[in-house]
Amino acid sequence: MNTVSPQNGGPGPHGNPGAAGSGRFEEELRAMVVDLAPRQFAVVQVWGAGDGELDGCVAAWGAVYEDGRTQVSGADGASRLVLGSPERAVWWFGREAGVTARLVWLAAPERTAAA
Repeated sequence: MNTVSPQNGGPGPHGNPGAAGSGRFEEELRAMVVDLAPRQFAVVQVWGAGDGELDGCVAAWGAVYEDGRTQVSGADGASRLVLGSPERAVWWFGREAGVTARLVWLAAPERTAAA
């Protein structure tokens, strides 16, 4: 578990927030959250629409954690998957004949401490 330097001798993690409003503490919390945030992605499906044109849609949204564990939710809200990697989501959503799937990664957040 990652923690932030204690700011006072107050109660434990579920008690009084103590110095939570202090600038340095808030910066440390933000930096910890940004560093630990899962990477987010979309799974898009692409298919031929005729006359050489392509069409596509966002089929799912996902998050991958440091250990590779990947959680995916269908864009329609009907499916939720826990997979070993984002690439497994590509396989899952690319199984239909004539449809390919690919990952589109959302931009990684800037690794800065200040908001």
